[in-house]
Amino acid sequence: MTDIEQNVENLLKSIPAHNPQGEKVTLVAAVKMQPPESINRAVRAGITDIGDNHVQEFKEKYDLIEGAPTRHFIGHLQTNKVKYLIGKVDLYHSVDRYNLAEELSKRSAAAGVLSNILVQINIGNEESKGGFGLDEAEDACKTIAALPALNVLGLMAMLPFTDDEEKLRELATLMREKYDLLKGAYPQFKYLSMGMSGDWRLCVECGSNMVRIGTAIFGPRDYGA
Repeated sequence: MTDIEQNVENLLKSIPAHNPQGEKVTLVAAVKMQPPESINRAVRAGITDIGDNHVQEFKEKYDLIEGAPTRHFIGHLQTNKVKYLIGKVDLYHSVDRYNLAEELSKRSAAAGVLSNILVQINIGNEESKGGFGLDEAEDACKTIAALPALNVLGLMAMLPFTDDEEKLRELATLMREKYDLLKGAYPQFKYLSMGMSGDWRLCVECGSNMVRIGTAIFGPRDYGA
């Protein structure tokens, strides 16, 4: 059995309390395909924030999670499933297109809640990933921030899977520069969510203040039957 408690302890010791900009670094445990007991073990070990990728999993496990951690939705979100999350998610990381922002706005306004979101940027211009281009970030934030019942709190990005550390560092630095530029226009910005199990160190060095880590906590996922 994976030693979740030891992994959490190691991570909490390894992740710096603050990034080079002096901002607190928040660890979000990515709980995709993890049973409630494993998630609860991580929470008891010190995890304060958990992030789901799938709406069905979120619904099934929502009432089984102990300790009232902050709830994040970090996966691709279909517009027809937004209704199941309203009022239950503290921060949506993956607002990657306008029709999703519009649906979140409509559903949030109807429910009388303010939904906190991050605008997803496709920093590597990868066809396999959603998100706005880096050159679209200003327009995307302006359009989405004008929608009712949404609070745009920053940006999210996933770096490409590559061993070219120089390229990764370049992209992560560009993300931080864009975040700083937009923060001037949106003083409520708090989060640059960037970094996973394989690249979180580099991302934090480049200015990320929120990392999404699953494998380094729970071990490799079992995609078998």
